[in-house]
Amino acid sequence: MRRNGRVADALLALLSRDWLGVPVAVLVVGVGAGLVGGGAGWLVALGCLVVAVGVVLAVGAVRHLVLVGRGVGAGGEPGRLVGVGGCRMHVLAEGVAGDGPTVVWMPGGHAPGEEFGQLHTMMAARTRSVLVDRFGSGWSDVGPFPRTTAAEAEELVAALEAAGERAPYVFVGHSFGGLLVANAARRRPDLVAGLVLLDPTPLEVIAFAPPNRLVAGMRREFLLTAVRHLFGAHRGRGRGGRTGQYCAAASIFAELSPVGLAEVGWETVVYDGDLGDLPLVLVIPRDLTGGETVLAAAGDAAEAERIGRFYLGARTRYLAASTASRVVHTPAGTGHDFPTEEPGFVVGVVADLVSELRTLSP
Repeated sequence: MRRNGRVADALLALLSRDWLGVPVAVLVVGVGAGLVGGGAGWLVALGCLVVAVGVVLAVGAVRHLVLVGRGVGAGGEPGRLVGVGGCRMHVLAEGVAGDGPTVVWMPGGHAPGEEFGQLHTMMAARTRSVLVDRFGSGWSDVGPFPRTTAAEAEELVAALEAAGERAPYVFVGHSFGGLLVANAARRRPDLVAGLVLLDPTPLEVIAFAPPNRLVAGMRREFLLTAVRHLFGAHRGRGRGGRTGQYCAAASIFAELSPVGLAEVGWETVVYDGDLGDLPLVLVIPRDLTGGETVLAAAGDAAEAERIGRFYLGARTRYLAASTASRVVHTPAGTGHDFPTEEPGFVVGVVADLVSELRTLSP
């Protein structure tokens, strides 16, 4: 299994190179030219078609490089690029910590730090606030493959240290970002004063949930988007649409399957009691608002009720990671995306924990 994984990692690393489209297009043109020289009429026709395809790919590949170049040079990164393991990670830090902890944000999926830009700006008016672009996102380099939660937890801490940020930290993570910051807190409890988990990903839903093709579909879409961008078919945003950002997301999403989780579980799962008495605030919706698609897949009402119990129960599993945990429910009517729906509420929860920790500090 790991051998196949090494091959996949090597292919992702190759696909992440924005220049790859040019030699691929040249190769296609060369194959077409060889067919044209075959002499037979049908070979000439086929060769002309292949050459035409190669030319279109070449134009798209050049367009991609131009767009990436514009994205990289568009005003420069807002924060600092710091060295982590021979590559550069982007860290944006603003505000003054004073006598309190520094807040470090981590959005969900494999999104860049700027996804929490509004939360960061609001918090920086109160205390020190930091956004970090994981490798393969935002202004950071693509970094090494494979991308794993365990590695990114260590890279997060290394980036903060390289940027000269001072502990203690309050880590705030949403969804997959919650899993990441919980891992960072488990590894370096000496640096962490508190943890705010915004509906974090419980790995039980990967290992034991009813069949759900959503995650596999997302990984496939990341790969397809990387290929489209490689040949100039850009969509969305993000530094000119670098292919590396989609390859990095596809790499780390490989963990999010029963098979992938079985390989990395010991390094990735945060088990009961792993965080000792670290202050932990779990922020979750009261119900499954936004999860209607999952419930709709049930065969009958009894199955839907069982699925609902499973997901609602899984949402609370991080409470057992610390003896100093508590739950805060999101405003009525909000679902998993409440950080963007209710930013003021989220900042208020984090600010309350920061105030508590200031009071407790000697």
